[in-house]
Amino acid sequence: SRSRGFLLGATAGRTTLAGEGLQHQDGTSHLIASTIENCVAYDPCFGYEVAVILQDGMRRMLDAQEDVFYYVTVMNENYAQPPLPAGAEEGIKRGMYRLRVSPLGGAAAKAGGAKKIPRVQLLGSGTILREALAAAGILGEEHGIAADVFSVTSFTELRRDGLDCERWNREHPDTPRKSWVEQCLAGAGGPIIAASDYVCAVADLIRAWVPGRYVALGTDGFGRSDTRAALRSYFGVDAQSIAQAAVRAVRP
Repeated sequence: SRSRGFLLGATAGRTTLAGEGLQHQDGTSHLIASTIENCVAYDPCFGYEVAVILQDGMRRMLDAQEDVFYYVTVMNENYAQPPLPAGAEEGIKRGMYRLRVSPLGGAAAKAGGAKKIPRVQLLGSGTILREALAAAGILGEEHGIAADVFSVTSFTELRRDGLDCERWNREHPDTPRKSWVEQCLAGAGGPIIAASDYVCAVADLIRAWVPGRYVALGTDGFGRSDTRAALRSYFGVDAQSIAQAAVRAVRP
């Protein structure tokens, strides 16, 4: 119970293996990790997120001497690695930060445009963050819906923060706090769609603190061997499926 170190979940998730077989497919490890009190679990997408997480983990375990260990899921998928966005470090460590602001609707809304553009918030975790980014493009180009994108590096850390805030508010009603999820989504507007490479229950970990309509997408069900694109389409976590869920949430 006092172990320290980094446990890397290589080729993690249920769709990243590209047909290498069912024996490695993982759709529940982050759900299990959420039940281990001294396990700090992250599902990063980009290299800069991994760097920030590992650096903070070494600080906590070696400098601050905290009795925690880190579970970090990584993938074997090749894709372009962008630079670290300015000011993203705190959000990466706390579990969530805004990566993309839609170019649609901003100027018109500020100027009091005649037609209000619908807006959604897309939350992506791990490799599925890239599908959320692609879905944001589809929504803007094909449906005229503004879509902001958040990278969720840890649903588990977000849940623990939310529970801590709830306890604090019960014990200190005169000085209430807001969870990190509530702070990130404050004033964002529109339905929130969350997608990961794990079962829907992982994204559901933060449902209690999400304002407004919340749709959780995941890889529930038995795994299969196929290409990444086919698997993500099958489970409903590819760009088209995320965009479709957003359109239905905006226009039920």
